[in-house]
Amino acid sequence: MSTHVYADTAALTGRSLRHISRSADTIITTALTPIALLLLFVYVFGGAIEAGGESYVNYLLPGILLIAIASGIAYTAVRLFTDMQSGIFERFHSMPIARSSVLWAHVLTSLVANGITVVIIVLVGLLMGFRTSAGVGAWLAVAGILALFTLALTWLAVIAGLTAKSVDGAAGFSYPLIFLPFISSAFVPTETMPGPVRWFAENQPVTSIVDSIQHLFAGEPVGSDLWVALGWCVGILVVAYLGAMAAYRRRIG
Repeated sequence: MSTHVYADTAALTGRSLRHISRSADTIITTALTPIALLLLFVYVFGGAIEAGGESYVNYLLPGILLIAIASGIAYTAVRLFTDMQSGIFERFHSMPIARSSVLWAHVLTSLVANGITVVIIVLVGLLMGFRTSAGVGAWLAVAGILALFTLALTWLAVIAGLTAKSVDGAAGFSYPLIFLPFISSAFVPTETMPGPVRWFAENQPVTSIVDSIQHLFAGEPVGSDLWVALGWCVGILVVAYLGAMAAYRRRIG
């Protein structure tokens, strides 16, 4: 990317971040709702759930972080759809700015906004008793996995924002993504699930990501889960990015 592209992307990213800071609904949905789920499952259901002997808040936190990210990227699709409908894209394209910066601004905004949400939820988890023996390297690995997961889902959101026919359609694509952690190892070990449900839970991307983060937080060897998680994230990212670029080219002609 040239300096010109960096400058354009930075300016448009600042614009998107200012929009988020003025939207209480975005903050409530992306931060408070996952925190409410964390409180509900730890303090209401946690005593009845067997999590292999460890603190349930320790077990649950990685899944809550993924739910928060899946909720947050819905707003990327909505913001992009709104820009497309308002005609601002046409104005941008009539200006001497890099076309790629228009999409990258939304992607970077998603990474920043979801990163802030993740930090808030981790802090709340610490207040609730979350403890970890993870070192600096493990924390960096967790941050990398979450960033890659966010990036992959964000490019899916870009496709939704470019192709949706309504605001509801732009946001609605995220509902299955938010639901996936509920059928994974995020809330209970997969061994407790009946056969078909267990097979699905063990062979969908969220379980390998959750298991990897749980092991990293516990200071335990991650094993093959990490490579499976990275494979899912990179695979989704590549397919989503190519799909988003194709949709963008069709949209702008």
